[in-house]
Amino acid sequence: MTTKPKVVLAGGSGFIGEYIKQKLDALNYDVVMISRRKPAITWNDKEGMTEALENAEMVINLAGKSVNCRYNEKNKQEIMTSRVGTTRLLGDAINRCSTPPKLWINASTATIYRHADDRPMTEEDGEYGTGFSVDVAKKWEKAFFSFQLPHTRQVALRIAIVLGPNGGVMTPYKNLVKFGLGGIQGNGQQMFSWIHIEDVFQIMMFLKERNDLSGVFNCSSPKPVPNYIFMNAMRQKLNRTYGLPTPKPLLEIGATFIRTETELVLKSRWVLPEKLQQAGYVFQYPSISGALGDLL
Repeated sequence: MTTKPKVVLAGGSGFIGEYIKQKLDALNYDVVMISRRKPAITWNDKEGMTEALENAEMVINLAGKSVNCRYNEKNKQEIMTSRVGTTRLLGDAINRCSTPPKLWINASTATIYRHADDRPMTEEDGEYGTGFSVDVAKKWEKAFFSFQLPHTRQVALRIAIVLGPNGGVMTPYKNLVKFGLGGIQGNGQQMFSWIHIEDVFQIMMFLKERNDLSGVFNCSSPKPVPNYIFMNAMRQKLNRTYGLPTPKPLLEIGATFIRTETELVLKSRWVLPEKLQQAGYVFQYPSISGALGDLL
């Protein structure tokens, strides 16, 4: 009897995690979940985590409280500990393994780079920004790379805004367009770095096969677009000829009501996946029209 290859998926209850679990199940992997709640192995179950990680092909850590909230002190604390804390717990568990996972992929965020409206940011020459979101990203990666694991390759994926069929940012953007508010946000010139959820999965599988690759990778489409192009593409796909623009002051008011931060919409994220392309990864959905055509 052949045993299924094992993948450990940590923090897999979000929309990205659910998609990746479905894809791995379809490929006949034995997917073991680590999460806050049972029936998954919980974060305080040290023995269970170590046992799960033994002989795993790879561990994928997507744990982290959603940043789609107001940045009050309580939420800030939860955003930070749900990323840095879980990363440390996983690293400690891998250290306890006698046959540790071959690959550890840890989520990070493309928000680590500064507001960029002048040039794109690559892994090689990207400049870090300032502020709470950037601090989270830096501490998250620092915790991850603080582990020296001789038998486990480590990859941090700086993931851009993920576009998927269920959940994530697609839902609020679709609603804006449907209710006639699908114009530009702010001045509409801010860059929108995005990635199709299928490419997120395929990149993970690509990295799994490539033993020569480790370190930090920008996980984003090679064709980021300005906000006005993205909103125009959304309107076209949803058959809406017009959308009211939302200037910054109005966004500030609206964000307070729906309990989120304008940074999620107004920050200019201009990120290119230079290392992935140099390694030969071919994107399934490089263009925004192709991605939205598939998702809508």
